[in-house]
Amino acid sequence: MQFTVTDVPERERFEARDESGALAGIVTYQLTGAIIAYTHTEVDPEFEGRGVGSTLARAVLDDARAKGRTVVPICPFIAGWLDKHPGYEDIVVRSTRKVK
Repeated sequence: MQFTVTDVPERERFEARDESGALAGIVTYQLTGAIIAYTHTEVDPEFEGRGVGSTLARAVLDDARAKGRTVVPICPFIAGWLDKHPGYEDIVVRSTRKVK
């Protein structure tokens, strides 16, 4: 199944939709200048296990890189995804403190 990810700036989120247009998942963000903080990722239960979260993560990070933005991964899913994909570290700001 293919998912299309689009930015919906008026709602401060990216949306992933399937071929029928059904909303499969979202990543919310806060944008301040060139800094984008990803705050929450949510996948509709109907679409869990189909790669929606990873599709969203890659799309939002590719978008940030293309726009020259610095990423603050507040969302635990995005932060965890980044741990497994170090190719994005050049655009990511990490805290020196570990969140427990």
